[in-house]
Amino acid sequence: MAEFKNPNQQGGGDNKSLLVMMLVLVTVFFGLQYFRSKNNPQTASPNVSQSTATVGGTQAPAQTPASPAVTNSAAAAPAASGVPTVQAPAEATTTVENELYRITFTNRGGQVSSWILKKYKDSDGKPLNLVHTQAAQQFGYPLSLYTYDAALTASLSKALYVPSASGALAAPASLTFNYSDGATTVRKTFSFDETYVLHADVEVTRNGAPVRALINWPGGFGDQDNASAYAGAQLDYAQNAKEQHLAAKKVSGGETLNGPFDWAGTSDTYFAAIFLPDSPDTATVAMLHNQLDVAKTIRRTGLGSGAPAKGAIEVPVLGAALGDTSGRTQTRVYVGPKAVNVLRGIHATGNTVSLEPLLDFGFFGPIGKYLFLSLQFIHAHITSNWGWSIVLLTVLINLLILPLRVKTMQSGLKMQRIQPQMDAIKERYKKYKATDPKRNEMNVEIMKLQKDNGVNMFGGCIPTLIQMPLLFAFFSMLPKVVELRQAHWFWLPDLSSADPYHILPIVMIVSQFLVQFYTPSPGVDPQQQKMMAFMMPAVSGYMTWNYASGLALYWTIGNLISIAQQSVMNRTSLGREMREIAAKRARRKAGTPTTISGKR
Repeated sequence: MAEFKNPNQQGGGDNKSLLVMMLVLVTVFFGLQYFRSKNNPQTASPNVSQSTATVGGTQAPAQTPASPAVTNSAAAAPAASGVPTVQAPAEATTTVENELYRITFTNRGGQVSSWILKKYKDSDGKPLNLVHTQAAQQFGYPLSLYTYDAALTASLSKALYVPSASGALAAPASLTFNYSDGATTVRKTFSFDETYVLHADVEVTRNGAPVRALINWPGGFGDQDNASAYAGAQLDYAQNAKEQHLAAKKVSGGETLNGPFDWAGTSDTYFAAIFLPDSPDTATVAMLHNQLDVAKTIRRTGLGSGAPAKGAIEVPVLGAALGDTSGRTQTRVYVGPKAVNVLRGIHATGNTVSLEPLLDFGFFGPIGKYLFLSLQFIHAHITSNWGWSIVLLTVLINLLILPLRVKTMQSGLKMQRIQPQMDAIKERYKKYKATDPKRNEMNVEIMKLQKDNGVNMFGGCIPTLIQMPLLFAFFSMLPKVVELRQAHWFWLPDLSSADPYHILPIVMIVSQFLVQFYTPSPGVDPQQQKMMAFMMPAVSGYMTWNYASGLALYWTIGNLISIAQQSVMNRTSLGREMREIAAKRARRKAGTPTTISGKR
């Protein structure tokens, strides 16, 4: 069977459209990596100059941002008289529970020691505790207090508060912690309902004067058990309906940002702790950035069977604390998954700004968002398995672009029909060097010939130009949706993590080679075509080897569909005519009637 030849070949590979497409593919891939590290602009420093002091490993400003009504100095207000001491005799716990979470408070610091999300598991298959125990022991526990006085912050985190209830509470419920040492008085009230959102009301005074005390989420999240999980940590906030996502390297520990804030907090790849202040205009946010050695707790892989790593491993641990310039902090707090259906139902105080932008898909975000919504629709209405949802979505996408593949083949046939005329033109100009102006005349003649015969020299690129944004949107989206976290498909334990056995990447590499082999390549000379037949699989294999297996599944299924479609099209009257033309050209070029075996 005749070998497919390049119907638009201009001797020596002048038309390098496929090489250009390959260069674009590689450029976009590495450019996306660069963009993901650069897409968050550096936050401007607050208007107040602050020096820093260390608070349990956290850099905290030693001076409070200017606020005439708030001070941390006992001398700034007249001494209060007759304030009773309020302290618990012993440590006790109170558990608050609804269908989504089970939160355990300790009266030591009036803070959270455990925050279990009932619908999620950790890497060992146990209920997920969002409190990062190791980080909390060093930097503080969730819903603790952060002040601009290191000694006061440490003292309030160790004090024994008197709780309004102990034992177990079922939401809706309210829990208040009170403490006083005769000079400093603290009241912390938390209200719970049936959602992931709770309300916090915190007020601290010293000798009757309000103290600037912020409510705090200081120590990352409990699902961070591998390097990529820590790399996904960021500080998020929205001001005037415009959101920002700061990577760890752009978070300055101890820096305070002034409002207004629609919402602000910290998150990792899948979970978030976000404050939605009752008074956005007077809200302030302290950014917390610490380094933690996790050599004894981190795993070499994202799987539960991963062994602890060896040697010191320093990772960034981000936190955020929200307060109010009045001294009294009132805010809702969202602690839960970055699930789009949940986030879009939670709005900032007094406006329609939701938490949905918290789920950031990067440069190809708009495409990634609608791909995921389509995936979610298939999962909800057709199959309950996320792996099969990816397969079905891939089939649907390839069916939609099938007409474009047929048109591409028709364009290739037109190219082959005029190839003898193109060869004759090139023959007349072959004596001229590539730098000779006469070569431009050759190109003009070839372009006129193509135009007169209705040939689009870039027609073969259209399917690729459509599929590339989809591919990179999947690349950005799949590792970030919590719905795919720990989603199983056959031997794959987690579609958001790499294939542990690299089966899919290997199948994908082979299928990518077959796609190159079976698909005619207008505009590429034989040497280029051979190079691309090996280079494309190598690049795709590199992209998927240690990446989300959902991407490898999408790419592999797409390749298999392309091979099947191309194989069928090669057997149609259109495909047979293309092979006959290619066979004639091959025999004419070889000067022999021998039939050259080629692609089917």
